[in-house]
Amino acid sequence: MLRLLVCVSGGGTNLQAIFDALDAGQIRNARVEAVLSNNPGAYALERARQRGVEAICLSPKAFADRAAYNRALTEKAKELAPDLIVLAGFLVAVPEEMIQAFPDRIINIHPSLIPSFCGVGYYGLRVHEAALKRGVRVTGATVHFVDGGMDTGPILLQKAVEVRPDDTPGSLQRRVMEEAEWKLLPKAIDLIARGCVRVEEGKAVIR
Repeated sequence: MLRLLVCVSGGGTNLQAIFDALDAGQIRNARVEAVLSNNPGAYALERARQRGVEAICLSPKAFADRAAYNRALTEKAKELAPDLIVLAGFLVAVPEEMIQAFPDRIINIHPSLIPSFCGVGYYGLRVHEAALKRGVRVTGATVHFVDGGMDTGPILLQKAVEVRPDDTPGSLQRRVMEEAEWKLLPKAIDLIARGCVRVEEGKAVIR
């Protein structure tokens, strides 16, 4: 049974997609052990409580500096000892010590087709604002493993979403979530839970 730690900063719609996929049998041989947020007001924590899942808040504001927070975040992850850490809208740069403690065991969902509109500064609505400003006809979402860079780890899954002429950042964000993010993240977890994924020479290989 693959034990999951899901890290979220906001409402937790991707977390809910994971819960729904578990209920529907679309994710097999896995369970969410805990949900962690950097934001005490994140509705994702309430979603976890409603499911009887441990809900943890670690706010950077409670620590003297970022280094102290990074240590606490890493130690909490080690204490929980998950098989896989899922970043489902987690607006915190994962510290290097945490990546080293969980090599090839942290995945992230990003709301674009990496390498487009990713890296430092590209999160939330900013991604979709940039896509519309650039005038792309297709965007989407990517699930990738987390390495020491920002959105640079091995790509596991991607799904394209059409950009419509009348799209706003908000409408595009919603459609990318519905058509790509909420489908890709559960699928990625299921593949990993069934032992169908491995990382070789910096690339994610699906068997």
